[in-house]
Amino acid sequence: MSSVVKKRKITKDVASKDVPKTTKTVAPAASTRSSSSPAPEASEEAADVEVDEQDVAPKTFKDLGIIDSLCEACESLGYKSPTPIQQESIPPALAGRDLIGLAETGSGKTAAFALPILQALLDKPQPLFGLVLAPTRELAYQISKSFEGLGALISVRCAVIVGGMDMVTQSIALGKKPHIIVATPGRLLDHLENTKGFSLRALKYLVMDEADRLLDLDFGPILDKILKVLPRERRTYLFSATMSSKVESLQRASLRDPLRVQISTNKYQTVSTLLQSYLFIPHPHKDTYLIYLLNDFAGQSAIVFTRTVNETQRIAILLRTLGFGAIPLHGQLSQSARLGALNKFRAGSREILVATDVAARGLDIPSVDVVLNYDLPPDSKTYIHRVGRTARAGKSGHAISIVTQYDVEIWLRIEAALGMKQNEYKYVKDEVMVFKARVEEAQRHARNEMKNLHEDRGNKGAVLKGRRPAKPGKRGRDEMDKEEG
Repeated sequence: MSSVVKKRKITKDVASKDVPKTTKTVAPAASTRSSSSPAPEASEEAADVEVDEQDVAPKTFKDLGIIDSLCEACESLGYKSPTPIQQESIPPALAGRDLIGLAETGSGKTAAFALPILQALLDKPQPLFGLVLAPTRELAYQISKSFEGLGALISVRCAVIVGGMDMVTQSIALGKKPHIIVATPGRLLDHLENTKGFSLRALKYLVMDEADRLLDLDFGPILDKILKVLPRERRTYLFSATMSSKVESLQRASLRDPLRVQISTNKYQTVSTLLQSYLFIPHPHKDTYLIYLLNDFAGQSAIVFTRTVNETQRIAILLRTLGFGAIPLHGQLSQSARLGALNKFRAGSREILVATDVAARGLDIPSVDVVLNYDLPPDSKTYIHRVGRTARAGKSGHAISIVTQYDVEIWLRIEAALGMKQNEYKYVKDEVMVFKARVEEAQRHARNEMKNLHEDRGNKGAVLKGRRPAKPGKRGRDEMDKEEG
């Protein structure tokens, strides 16, 4: 049996345990299978019902139909009461419905699908009972940890199957017949095609978590291949932050007469406790203003978002040179380095995480005090995901964006989508320029260290990995199951 995963103690509240007021929409969603599957019964007309969460009486997990042993597990993990997505998803899931859950990161959606699966597993135990597909390695580990924590009292066995790890070790883990597999699509397909004796013909539950992200990372063709080898008689749950046309197509191909549960009031809404502002500055002085901001928020936890791998690495070196406890997180770090970076940040031994958008969705990072957009996100959806890392569970937080003369157009689009004009962050220019000389010296050091990194690895384009570059236009499956950037 797998060992029980102990609850990690953190000092900050986690949004999945206490969420702000939302409006929910519950609607049966029409669905058909792919051409290889029999047509399901016709769905009823979708009926949207909007309910103010303040008018809904608080419920317990027991009220939702969860058995006592799993209720005890929820209590031991600090889940005080079901979140809106859990309240609306768990009862129909226990009744055997396929589900589409539309909810943001931090809404408690992992428990919304894990609890019904674990309860069904306890009722009819069997190996290879459930499969969860996730877009990134870190999210896969996080989901597995949640399953093991919730299923500790029933000794659930989980296997994490992701790229970047040894195939033979994973084959041995699969040979031990775990109850739940949590996987990235590329590596799972590798095992389905190459690991002798491994099949999912008896699978009872399939979950596609962060489906919009799965499709954004071009996993569509791989998902199609996986779906073809899964049994048609199964329960399927699809969870996504957004409902794009691609997600609609995936839903039609994989779910049977699903119930749609939507916990959202506004596609581009941010919480009221989030203080948002921007700085409009000349591009050459971005580093100096970044140091000024971090000095303003000294002693507080922060995520600094950048656009590229090289910039992430350079900024982390720059900050460390100036005495800040910073650590980088991006898609070209090895798996152990990425997990190590997350663990150091969670534990508080590093107060600043410098990250590409690999950290913006789905990762098990507690709420931070400040989010700094060193580079603006490409769109308002990514902006929402980034700033959602702060001001969680009713706590206040800051999100500050650095806008240069080259970013005005995209910034105006973000403000328009949010439906609000943000205030400019107040600063005194002379106070900012006090940092200029030290920043310039640190920039020179960072450039030299970056040059040495490239030379040491012998691969100018692959920071820290030292791998032979892929042929132009080719992406291996292991490269797909991580965030790009």
